Amino acid sequence: MTRVNADSMDCTDMTTLVFGHKSPDTDSTGSPIIWAWYLNEVKGENAEAVLLGEPNTEAAFVLEKWDLPKPRIIQTVEADQPVVIVDTNNPAELPDAINDADITAIIDHHKLVGGIETKGPIDITIRPVACTATIMYDLMGADVANMPAWVKGAALSCILSDTLEFRSPTTTDRDREVVEILAADLDIDVAEYAAEMFAAKSDVSSFSDAELIRMDSKIYEVGGTNFRVSVLETTAPAVVLDRKASLATSMPAVAEEDGVDQVLLFIVDILNEEATLLVPNDLVKTVAEKSFGATVTGDSVVLPGIMSRKKQIIPNLAV
Repeated sequence: MTRVNADSMDCTDMTTLVFGHKSPDTDSTGSPIIWAWYLNEVKGENAEAVLLGEPNTEAAFVLEKWDLPKPRIIQTVEADQPVVIVDTNNPAELPDAINDADITAIIDHHKLVGGIETKGPIDITIRPVACTATIMYDLMGADVANMPAWVKGAALSCILSDTLEFRSPTTTDRDREVVEILAADLDIDVAEYAAEMFAAKSDVSSFSDAELIRMDSKIYEVGGTNFRVSVLETTAPAVVLDRKASLATSMPAVAEEDGVDQVLLFIVDILNEEATLLVPNDLVKTVAEKSFGATVTGDSVVLPGIMSRKKQIIPNLAV
């Protein structure tokens, strides 16, 4: 079995495009690659993994580590284009024309948002685990025995990223079990490899403030207020916090350009298992106090134990 290079692939009208959310992280980069392999090599279908933006630094490291060609980046989808959506079910994180496409399946681990319309009944799998790749591993059943090393490497990377090496409260026993299986098959030391991934994730020196704010962010509406909720996971939080003033200055412009009311920027300290929320104005101060019971006295506030946007940040947001 061989990898499919998107640059040389014959992308006919019947090719199924597999993609995750905008601002692709490791899961939204690796899971499309995993599922496209499964559709091509196991199910005998014509499929291509694509991205909805440039992968973040950790995802780029994973592509290089496992010698994976970077999927091509698309901005939109044509009407009736067959697609499989992974790692999201939120239309705000997908191409504007997503409801014109022929959505054939959704594989996700986030809460059901609503708003996606399909042309007929489809396969939907949403499970309460930390990572889409964990779901895919289980959906493949006995066919996981046919996974080549590069697919296993992509899956291992996705799960370690989404669980923050099991530090995230979203981690389940099944995520741990799949990591143990894949790491043993690949002869990978989990702690060492995770440290490499997180070091790559933490290297943000070449990014502008606006790029950092949008790097890992999702738009959510809370009580009539639209937020861009941005998370920067790092083992070197001081590098980001040293840019606190300029990041706060850049937030209004990003919010205006993106059509939201406010940016919420959380810097997640992976090793100390806490998040720092930048507090540039009274609205964010109110959000911090109402959502997390925090006492805010300056331009930022530390939130002990806050690691997960999906499980701890989004469900608690209040204005």
